Amino acid sequence: MLDRDGVLNVDRPQSVRHPDELAMIQGAARAVARLNRAGWRVALVTNQSVVGRGIIDQAMLDRIQAKLRAELAREGAHLDAEFVCTDAPGSTSGRRKPAPGMLLEALARFAAEPAATPMIGDDLRDLQAAKQTGCARVLVLTGKGAITAANLPPELAPVAIHPDLGAAVEALLGAGKRP
Repeated sequence: MLDRDGVLNVDRPQSVRHPDELAMIQGAARAVARLNRAGWRVALVTNQSVVGRGIIDQAMLDRIQAKLRAELAREGAHLDAEFVCTDAPGSTSGRRKPAPGMLLEALARFAAEPAATPMIGDDLRDLQAAKQTGCARVLVLTGKGAITAANLPPELAPVAIHPDLGAAVEALLGAGKRP
């Protein structure tokens, strides 16, 4: 499972509000393509509160997601599923990370074992949701990752930390871990 902003694309202070603002992190699409070629299922699990807060509408988010898919496809990569929570902060739906809802949906969709399923993110919320589901926690230092790494609460350990998605994928594939 992958978070979006800060893992696949550059995390913008005011959020990605238009497809033209979506800029991929160097090497991220190639890393997803490596997972695809290795037979891993790749699920996007992302909070997108810009919709719930009324900053953009669902149609604009759909256009942004379409651009993300196109950028991945240019490197021969694809997402097997997308789980997007548009709830505003403070929502009690149970889907918005750090709640585990979207991760549980992804695990169910692929009949995946939590202990064998890494969640790769750059934010504390990603790691908290992963811990609640029993998933391996992987932090990348892109996006908010460096700040998150400097303030990791001990109860989230163990957390694998890598410079970026490419390095995280290299470690996962090199370790022979299976989804």
